[in-house]
Amino acid sequence: MLTQAALDEYSQALRQGQKEYRELVMAGKNPYPAVLDELLPENSADSVVDLGVVEIPSERIVGVKSAGRITAFTASFRPLLDAKSEFANKWVCLCAAHLGDVGITDPIFCYEYLGNFYVQEGNKRVSVLRHFGSPRIAGTVKRILPALSDDPRIQAYYEFIEFYKASKLYSVQFRRPGDYARLLSHLGKKTGEPWTEPEVRTFNAYFHYFQDAFQSLNLRQEDILPEEALLLWLELYPFQDLGRLSAGELKKSLAALREDILSAAKEDSVKVQTKAEDGSKGSFINRIFSGQLQVAFVHQLEPANSAWVMGHEAGREHLEQVFGDKIAVRSYYGASNAELAEARIEEAVSDGAQVVFTTAPPLCRATLKAAVKYPKVRFLNCSVDQSYTSIRTYYGRIFEGKFITGAIAGAMAGEDRIGYIASYPIFGVPASINAFALGAQMTNPRAQIELRWSCVAGTPVADFLADNIRVISNRDAPTESKMYLDFCNYGTYLMNDRGDMIPLATPIWSWGKFYEFAIRSILAGGWKRDKSDPVAVNYWLGMDSGVISVNLSDKLPEGLRQLAGVLQRGLANGTVDPFLRRIVAQDGTVKNDGTHCLTPEELLHMDWLCDNIIGQIPPYEDILPISQTMVRELGIYRDKIPVEKEGKPREDFDRIR
Repeated sequence: MLTQAALDEYSQALRQGQKEYRELVMAGKNPYPAVLDELLPENSADSVVDLGVVEIPSERIVGVKSAGRITAFTASFRPLLDAKSEFANKWVCLCAAHLGDVGITDPIFCYEYLGNFYVQEGNKRVSVLRHFGSPRIAGTVKRILPALSDDPRIQAYYEFIEFYKASKLYSVQFRRPGDYARLLSHLGKKTGEPWTEPEVRTFNAYFHYFQDAFQSLNLRQEDILPEEALLLWLELYPFQDLGRLSAGELKKSLAALREDILSAAKEDSVKVQTKAEDGSKGSFINRIFSGQLQVAFVHQLEPANSAWVMGHEAGREHLEQVFGDKIAVRSYYGASNAELAEARIEEAVSDGAQVVFTTAPPLCRATLKAAVKYPKVRFLNCSVDQSYTSIRTYYGRIFEGKFITGAIAGAMAGEDRIGYIASYPIFGVPASINAFALGAQMTNPRAQIELRWSCVAGTPVADFLADNIRVISNRDAPTESKMYLDFCNYGTYLMNDRGDMIPLATPIWSWGKFYEFAIRSILAGGWKRDKSDPVAVNYWLGMDSGVISVNLSDKLPEGLRQLAGVLQRGLANGTVDPFLRRIVAQDGTVKNDGTHCLTPEELLHMDWLCDNIIGQIPPYEDILPISQTMVRELGIYRDKIPVEKEGKPREDFDRIR
């Protein structure tokens, strides 16, 4: 009786295999299992490690060690040979054993490479067990270790090895460095911290539940892994919600994130827009919005306690002056943590906001959560390099202003030494430091930049004074008001021997120019999403749009005022590029031979310093606690920052085990 049942199962499996074969061929894909010997690089220095018997996730068995009889199976190990073949007889015998009291007990033998498994002995066992939906298959495994390289996939795999040592989980296979650390952070665990058996069981159950919901997105044609989608989902929801949400609720939450998942999985998921697109087509305004456009600003702090907030509030005032009664604007303060940020944004939407600006990078996650919940509201967050399509981000190319103040500093530095106080090691800041250094070198080829950081312990200004450095570049003025420059709390200034400060110049943020551009674009119908090819839009505007400018002190020598004006006009019209020249980094590598412009992406992700800079980019462990949140959000090495619990208490994971 078992034999007849096994024959019936083979007939069914064969029909499924023939169907899969036809579909793969029509799609232009290989219909057979992958062959490991064909994937391994020639003359590779790979080493082999014996892992013993492992419970292998069935879906991770993707191929065979050598070509052999691969034409007997489809890519998912469904049979392809006639029911009267010797192969079919052996398959039926194994199937009968599986249906009997004993079952299939012998482990297969296979190799693991980059998280996937390739069978050397036991192909038919895999075929039978996968036909019956076995989630795991026991196998004696040897791991082939690829040579360590700069390839992101290889780096991620070595992170997986450390993850596996602690968790014994093969079900999660990230392809980008840093993703394992992000997952552990969401779970409240540290790298290397052993997992208990209940934790493993809980994670497997919840992840399988998530995988089922992920399949409902029907993204089979996209190169997206469910674990990559899980990381984005965990940005908005705690892990324990996987044990609370119904299947329908989970699918709904994933469907709302569909475009963001598609965008985040792409190599070029972020579109850095450096030009203020034309949004002045007034003929469309009344057709798009018949009444007042309701605009909200959500700030972390009160203006009285934050010069940054004051700058954005000045931008709000500019907006009201430009548009008058075409818009109605409200500001919301005190979004100082995740809970308060969500509450303030929720309040703004409840008050009727159609456009919401959140004015600090740490508000990005709360902004995304609201954007998914309210897809008809336009949300923008003041940050850069975010791969979310549900929101847009914006920032300024402050390096352009720094180039001008660097040129001024180089001309004013009598001893050729200039002090520079940087803020945080975040996207765009190394570009500002280097632009300043190149500007100083332009007017003084001997100029040396002494680099210090305000986000680490120390007293940079006092240190510069003691070290006889008299020209110093400090933080940039948050508004166009000259009082920040005149008081020498911001910008570049000259110190005399008594420590008195003489202002020279400062880059400034003219946030009103950006907000005017954004609202004009929205009123003209310029905010559109391409659902077929979603990308995240990051605005990064500079002097050509008026978002960045430079305030010059009345005490600046006239010749330098003229030079600053020439440079500013050149930066605005595109005839001056600070980085279009031969540039050598501190380690001696040539970063530009002077024949090409650096791309916006290269400028944003710059993580090196010019050879006339003395000082380094500080490691995360040296950053002051008050500054770590910003560095975690936008740090140039954010994917490599050590894991912390980030406010998610460990007992959450313990409680759901």
